[in-house]
Amino acid sequence: MARAALLGRTDPVSPVSPREPVQRTAEQAVQVTVTLRDIEPAIWRRLVVPESLTLRELHAVIQTAMGWQDYHLHLFDIDGVMYGDVEEIEGHPLGDEETFTVGQAADTVGEFSYEYDFGDSWHHDIRIEQVMSSVGSGTPHLIGGARACPPEDCGGSWGYEHLLEALADPSHSEHEDMLQWVGGEFDSEAFDLAETNANLELYDRHTRQRRTRPQ
Repeated sequence: MARAALLGRTDPVSPVSPREPVQRTAEQAVQVTVTLRDIEPAIWRRLVVPESLTLRELHAVIQTAMGWQDYHLHLFDIDGVMYGDVEEIEGHPLGDEETFTVGQAADTVGEFSYEYDFGDSWHHDIRIEQVMSSVGSGTPHLIGGARACPPEDCGGSWGYEHLLEALADPSHSEHEDMLQWVGGEFDSEAFDLAETNANLELYDRHTRQRRTRPQ
C-alpha cells in the first residue's frame, strides 16, 4: 500500500505568507517549491510551471528537476484525493493525473504531497507559492534549489543517511562497497541550476510541446 500522508514542513528558503485569492488571466504560471521530506540539510527545488501543466507532466518535471530517473511508481495526494499509480490504493478518492492541472491544484490547496518509489518512499512536499503571469515560452524552469538528489534505490531517507556516513569515512566497513555502488564518487552538495534547466527545456520541447502541437 502506498503511503501518501501529507505532513507539514517549513519552506527551506523562506516562509510563505497566506495566499490571496487570484483573479486569473489567460496566461498564467504557478511557482512551487518541492522539498524532499526527512532529509537535513534540505534538498529542494523552486519551479515555475504553466498552470495548464497536468499532474502527469508535473511528475516528469519533478523527476527532471530533482534528479530522479523515473524507475518507480509515483503518487500525488491533493486534499485526500490520490492521483498517479493508484491501482493498489483503496479507501481514498481517486483522480485522473492526465487531466487534473497544477492550476486546479493551486485553486484547491496551498500544499500537497508527491511520493516516488513506494519501496524507498521518497515523500516530497509541494508548496504553492504564487500564481503569476506566464514568463517567456511557458517552459517549466527552475529559479532555485539546493543539494543533489539521493541515488536511486539507496533505501529511503535512512538508507541515504547511512550511505553518506559510509562514503565520508574511509575506515567504515562499507566504504569501498558504497563507493563502488555510486560509481566512484558522489557529491551530496552538487546542484547545477543551468544544467537542470537545460534538461527541463529538452523535456518540454520533446514531450509537452509535441503533445500540444496542433495536428
